[in-house]
Amino acid sequence: MKKRWIKGTAALLCAAFLCAAGGATALAENGAAAETETEAAEELTVNTDAAITSCVIAGDKNTIQVTAEGNGDMANTDGYLYLFELKPYESEIGSRTDYAAWANGGTSASFNLSLNRGTASDRLYSRFVVAVLTKDGYQEISKPHYITNPELVAPNQNPYKAPLSKKGLQMEISQIGDAFQLGVKHSSVNIAFHQILGSGIDYEYDGKVYHFSKPVIESYDATISAMSNKDITVTAIILNGWNPATPDLIVPGTTQKSNVFYYMPNVTTQAGFEQTRAIAAFLAERYDGSNPDYGKVSNWIIGNEINNQQWNHMGATSISNYVQTYQDAFRVFYTAIKSTSANDRVFFSLDYNWHNEADGQLKYGGKDIIDYFNSIANVQGQMDWGVAYHPYPCPMTDAVFWDDAKTGLITNDLNSPVVNFINLNVLTDYLATPAFQKPNGQVRNIMLTEEGFTATNAKGDDLSLVQAAAYAYSYYLVDSNPYIDAYILSRQVDAPSEVNMGLAFGLWSCDMSQPNQIIPQKRRKLWEVFRDIDNSKKTLETTEFAKSIIGIDKWSDVVPNFKWRSQE
Repeated sequence: MKKRWIKGTAALLCAAFLCAAGGATALAENGAAAETETEAAEELTVNTDAAITSCVIAGDKNTIQVTAEGNGDMANTDGYLYLFELKPYESEIGSRTDYAAWANGGTSASFNLSLNRGTASDRLYSRFVVAVLTKDGYQEISKPHYITNPELVAPNQNPYKAPLSKKGLQMEISQIGDAFQLGVKHSSVNIAFHQILGSGIDYEYDGKVYHFSKPVIESYDATISAMSNKDITVTAIILNGWNPATPDLIVPGTTQKSNVFYYMPNVTTQAGFEQTRAIAAFLAERYDGSNPDYGKVSNWIIGNEINNQQWNHMGATSISNYVQTYQDAFRVFYTAIKSTSANDRVFFSLDYNWHNEADGQLKYGGKDIIDYFNSIANVQGQMDWGVAYHPYPCPMTDAVFWDDAKTGLITNDLNSPVVNFINLNVLTDYLATPAFQKPNGQVRNIMLTEEGFTATNAKGDDLSLVQAAAYAYSYYLVDSNPYIDAYILSRQVDAPSEVNMGLAFGLWSCDMSQPNQIIPQKRRKLWEVFRDIDNSKKTLETTEFAKSIIGIDKWSDVVPNFKWRSQE
């Protein structure tokens, strides 16, 4: 009853304010009255300001606890602070009056509300804003803030299983026996986000039933379980292609482009958010490791090389709008994943263009993406995000990366146009600074998830020894860098389409007479180097040949903190 009385009082005050304004207008001919009107208008100004400082699930796993701090100026309000819930597709409260919680006005406030997990009113994915009640209705006075600890409600609390080495490979599942012989510790699988809806598998989420394609899902089951059941750490790359059958998965206003491969996931509409959330939750649950027939995904990358819209298209826009749109979608996946398996890791992906090629509308510098992503998260709720980086040689058609400075695109500082293997410390040193550390103070997880070295050139010359030397040098650089968790080489077998572009990346050459298939033909020197590179007893012996190619006497001369220095 007290709250209703306060609101009634506020309404009467609003009426009084309006009467006062009307009276001032009637006396506008009088200069003194006009001055009084201006003073009254100034008196009605709302200067209340607040910021949400914490938004977490409580220990009971059923309550959301929100704390806020503000300037305590409650003039021209009813004296209370109100917490509103916004879905990711809602940008403001508008004329709404359905606040979720309230608190007494002041310089600090706390709110408790139900999580409603597993119901149509589920708040796990929501963001929250603080508002005040004025004569014009409810007015937002804070930036939105998401829940930052979805991992608390995860059924799977198993620790992250760290592989024995950083050695990874983009595998051909038909060649999995070869991969086991090579001692692969990491691998990746592309999941076509836009192709998995269909029929055969029904999945209920928050009261709605979604339908997934049984043959598509079972093909992923076979691939992921084959790897994870052999202790290979699996990284899933979530890709959203164009599919006319699933228009809600595309950001409204986006048009299909012939030169675009993938598109920005859509959570800007209710239908897009609900479908994306269901797909994310389904994948997180399917590959949580509880069923060996499905397998376990431990790392999740949302999109590919997002600093270039060719791989994550939504149309020309500013970097601030682009990163905000992406981060809202990223959070949906992040929340689905972390609320299922608490210690899975979630990443966004960048190519090697640190500043190079950025136009601010369709292409953005990798450093700027990191900066904007982090600054938005600082306000709206930090996450345990990581970076999946692609430090290819520059240009990609030349395996010799140690002379890339001659291109003018490589320097050893934050202004470097390109960051690749030869100046990889620019990336890792930057992310190691306090501004980018995880909420727990640790350096964020970094993986190298796509990079390779060609074994041929435009003339078709055999440069397989150079390819193997480049891999040895790059692997030692990565293995000796404490901030990098994994190095997934592209690829096990050449792809004919890439070979035609001068990119013969494989440990095996391929049968070019079958251009629509990937058929291994002949092992390269790289195969042997890859197999032994993380073997303490064989690593230096197997890479001895590379020193003369690179022009060095000792690896420790060019590899900072070289891991095997004591054995040289």
